[in-house]
Amino acid sequence: MVTLKNEKEISLMRQAGQVVAYVFERLKREVRPGISGKELDKCAEDLILEKGALPAFKGHQGFPATLCVSANEVIVHGIPTEERLKEGDIVSLDVGAKCEGYYSDGAITLPVGEISSQAKKLIETTRKSLFKAIKEVKPGNRLSDISWAVQSFVEKEGFSVIRRFVGHGIGKEIHEDPRIPNFGEPHQGIVLNKGMVFCIEPMVAVGDYEIEISPDGWTAITKDKSLSAHFEHMIAITDRGAEILTAI
Repeated sequence: MVTLKNEKEISLMRQAGQVVAYVFERLKREVRPGISGKELDKCAEDLILEKGALPAFKGHQGFPATLCVSANEVIVHGIPTEERLKEGDIVSLDVGAKCEGYYSDGAITLPVGEISSQAKKLIETTRKSLFKAIKEVKPGNRLSDISWAVQSFVEKEGFSVIRRFVGHGIGKEIHEDPRIPNFGEPHQGIVLNKGMVFCIEPMVAVGDYEIEISPDGWTAITKDKSLSAHFEHMIAITDRGAEILTAI
């Protein structure tokens, strides 16, 4: 069941969302050839604590880090290691924070130095698909209008939408209903209403959408080892329409 948030709750989630936005603005300056996932993870955790919040992911269902660091063919849930990023890599960073009892969650994909034209197109397509979806977030539309906005745009650009992982509601728990797939026919599912808060997070691959999970139980990789990108914003439906809570 979807829980509708009141203005006070949305205000608290806005505060939590700004922690995630702050972390990403700082991490953009840190991503470069030679930096390790462990270093990025420590940076993210320090920034969250600096803001008086707590890491949302660390310890969640046993996840061992604050930041998911997913490079190249890794789609999501990459565990930070001492391995260093290289020129030409792309890296998806996913982070969440808990502030005053409410959660926030977001993701971004960044280039590491100079990258290929295909990698640039993948990142830009994934980012644009997120904003195409956000345009569908308004009272009266249905949940799958979000899904269709992502899928139709991504496939038009020649890429595949990852189907195993989905967006989600968020509030006093990091993952709440509803589940929000990045694919599906339009005009299906629940009606969108004021007070809903959820995360839209397209994950896109250059090749096929099939995945495999690494032996660590977390790291999700494209089965064909093609590049993947991931973007995520936390959105609230308010009197002003769709408000992005994880944007500066």
